Amino acid sequence: MAYVFIICCFVLLAVVTLLAARVGRRGQVCDRSIGYDVPDEVKRDPALRAKADQLVAHWCTGAAILSLAPLVPIGRVLLADGDRAIGTAGLLVVAAYGLVVVAVAGYPFEKIKHLAR
Repeated sequence: MAYVFIICCFVLLAVVTLLAARVGRRGQVCDRSIGYDVPDEVKRDPALRAKADQLVAHWCTGAAILSLAPLVPIGRVLLADGDRAIGTAGLLVVAAYGLVVVAVAGYPFEKIKHLAR
């Protein structure tokens, strides 16, 4: 049951980051009703707005791809009908990998805050 929860978390992470990447690809990151809260300087400058859209599209697409990688080994454990298991060290690696993926997904939003400077 824990493996199903882990798979669901990574699938949810992939969906959320793909939706964020979609907003970036459409150029709507600075649109407050659809996109995200960005500094006013970024909203006013077309070059900074384009950079913000590109950052979100690029990094969130990468995070979505990265979030799908753990599905293979965990899926193999689920399909093994109880013959396989992931040890504590493996679960710690999966948790650390999840933190890395979240950091990759959060990077463009932190970078956008500093674009105006």
